[in-house]
Order: sequence, then C-alpha cells, then structure tokens
Amino acid sequence: MASAATGSLIGLALGDALGFPTEFDDVPAILAKWGPWRETALPDPAYVTDDTQMTIALGRGLRAAVAGGGALDAASLLPPVRREYVDWWRSPDNDRAPGGTCLRACQLLSDPARPWVEASRVGSKGCGANMRVAPVGLVPGLSPEQRSGAAQLQSALTHGHPTALAASDLTAYAVHVLTQGARPEELTGLLRSYAVGSGAVYRADWLGELWRYAGDSSPESFIARGWDECLGVLDRLDDALRAPNPEADPCLATGAGWIAEEALATGLLCFLLFPGEPLTALRRAACTSGDSDSIACLAGAFAGAHLGAGAWPEEWAGRIEYRDELLALGEAWDA
Repeated sequence: MASAATGSLIGLALGDALGFPTEFDDVPAILAKWGPWRETALPDPAYVTDDTQMTIALGRGLRAAVAGGGALDAASLLPPVRREYVDWWRSPDNDRAPGGTCLRACQLLSDPARPWVEASRVGSKGCGANMRVAPVGLVPGLSPEQRSGAAQLQSALTHGHPTALAASDLTAYAVHVLTQGARPEELTGLLRSYAVGSGAVYRADWLGELWRYAGDSSPESFIARGWDECLGVLDRLDDALRAPNPEADPCLATGAGWIAEEALATGLLCFLLFPGEPLTALRRAACTSGDSDSIACLAGAFAGAHLGAGAWPEEWAGRIEYRDELLALGEAWDA
C-alpha cells in the first residue's frame, strides 16, 4: 500500500480526536450527548490527545535514529526517543489528560544521569505505550528483530510491565503486516502465531536487565508473562468475532482498554467489525464505555494501514490537529 504510513498516522489522529470528547463517559451518556453513534461527526476543531502527541514524539525519535543511515539498535534509538519523550513532558501543549505513568516516567527520564531502567514503571501495563507505537510498524526496512526490539524499548522507557512490552510489540506487528497487504480475516491468526513464537524471547540487546528491576526469576519468565496475557485477550477477540454484534459496546467483549492488551484487542475488534468502513470503525471505537480515544486511535491506525490515506475524506483529514507533522512522517516513510 503506497500510502499506508500516511493513512495509518492520519487514521490514528482522527480516531483520537473522535474519542477525545467521549472518554470517561459510558455508552448511554455518549448517545445522549452526541446522538446515534453511526452518525458521529468529527469535532470542530479536531483536537487530539496525548496519544497523538506521543505518537509524533516517537516518530520524530525514530526518524532521528535512522537519519545517519546506520542500523537501528538500542544505542541509536534510545537517545532521540528519550529526548522526544522528555520534550513532550515539558511542552505547554501537554494538557490533554496525559497518563500518570507517562508523566512520572518522563519526569525521571529528564535527569540525564539516571539510567533509563530506573525511570521505567515496571508495574504499569497501561495503554500509554501501545497507543503510540504505530510508527515502529511503519518505518520501512526494519528487520523483524529490529521492529520487535524498538517496539519493546519505546514501551519500556515508561511502561516496563512485560504485558506493556508484548502488547506494544504485537501492535507494531499488526500495523506492519497490514501495510504489507495482510487480509483482515487472517490478522488474528497472524498475531497469535507471532505471540506464540515470541513467548520465550527476551530481547536483552534492547532491554538490558529490565527483568531484574521487575523482580522476576529470569528474563524468559518475565517476558512470558506478557505474551501469555496477550494470548489470553486474543482468545476473547476471537470469541467476539465468531458472533459479532456491531451494536454492542466492544468493551464488553474485549475490555475497556485502559490496560495495554485490552486496548489492542478492542481497537482490533472495532477495525475488524468494519474492515471496509473505516469511518464506521472509528465511530464504533469512540462510542465505547472505556478508554475511547486510545481504542479509536488504534482502530484508526489499523484501518489506515490497511486502506491507505484514501480511507479518510479530506473533510476530516484536512483539519486534524498536527496534520503537517503527521503528513511529514507518513510521506517520508511511504516514499
């Protein structure tokens, strides 16, 4: 898909903007305020949240890490991404209800003398790491090992729980295979195979001794905990897709999305309910009882990766906040 990166980033931001006003409300309250969910209009102005802001921060860090032409590894990725995360934390625009884990970790990362593993919140598997990881799946030319390592490291800088790492890895993989032409109906099978194959792989060259900070008995047992939880939520996703009910709140099937594996699964469910109707997928994701902006931004990232930039009408895409920065990243990676 020639415009998959642009489509994924614009879709992510559109979902974020659509879910921003509905976050923290239950479905009856959303319907009472905004009307039938299939008719939800993009807010005007189309402001986004920290989900898109941190996606852009990660995208900038990735762009800087590969700018010199060398191979992407932990040594090249860590400094620019750490700098971008801290710049986001310090920004006056960081006023969109950011998550506590990101705020505390970035505050600790702002001390240049502090090793990054001491800033990582090893007990947190909030969705703040995989809501922003899409750029890792969009950068061209990465090996599977680089993509996995980068996805997990960018998570570990703030969310060091093994499920946050695994869900970020799985999210980036989903975005990547969709850009490569994977069909929606085969996606959950691909994700399951990837999770099973990754279950005992601890990427020490990217994560160092993060597992010791989490108090696990071995690096393998540490990362296996995360993949096991991701496989469990994929079971729930498959169950929901066997008897799909587009009118039901997706959170009832796969979780409210406040934690990483549930945000992934519920974002996937909204996309897979409407794989050829991207705006409907975003509207369904925004009308949920859970973390609506993060669920919708993930659904938009998947839909855009699958359908390309043409999925989004200019009436919407033309007025999304941070449009120029999103287009600059997407067009560079599409090229």
